[in-house]
Amino acid sequence: MALTRRQKEVMDLLHGFIEKNGYSPSYEEIASGLGLASLATVHKHVQALEAKQYIRRNYNHSRSLEIGERYFREEKARNSGTSDAIPLMGRIAAGVPVEAIQNPESLHFSDFLSHEGTFALQVRGESMIEDHICSGDFVLVEKTDAVRNGDIVVALVDGTEATLKRFYLEPDGRVRLQPANSAMEPIYVAPEQLQVQGRVLAVMRKY
Repeated sequence: MALTRRQKEVMDLLHGFIEKNGYSPSYEEIASGLGLASLATVHKHVQALEAKQYIRRNYNHSRSLEIGERYFREEKARNSGTSDAIPLMGRIAAGVPVEAIQNPESLHFSDFLSHEGTFALQVRGESMIEDHICSGDFVLVEKTDAVRNGDIVVALVDGTEATLKRFYLEPDGRVRLQPANSAMEPIYVAPEQLQVQGRVLAVMRKY
């Protein structure tokens, strides 16, 4: 949901105009300032920026545009040389459990930063392919140990081996770590052998 070049120009014009005048420009003034011949094009940019939460509109006023916090947050990060980033903590097995290894890289997913403690892992293996999670994909994980049956979790087994599976609490008290691959068997562990490190929020695939 990054800004296009023209959308960034609209935002910079809005910010400069409001800073100078104390109120927002009209659509005609935006069109004039950007050299646009059509007000419909201005409407299109405004709608897109509102959908991306860079601006707000007050539908009861003529000069109704307000700059959203997202714009100020990103401008502050840009000017300070920093950016919103999620740490890439290591590689996670989606087959036989393996150790998750620390990694200093970062992935940028600012739209997910409302979840405190979010981190990223890169998947290795094919055990979650029926949930459309493939080897090489990145999963965004919310750090939590409060999960429900059916959640896709990062599970640490015996304190050293991490794996990505669906979580199920069995009637006999064991935990079933269920792969999403009909060719593979589930993993059964006692609760004391297991530490849930997080719940998967999203999957990203790089082509």
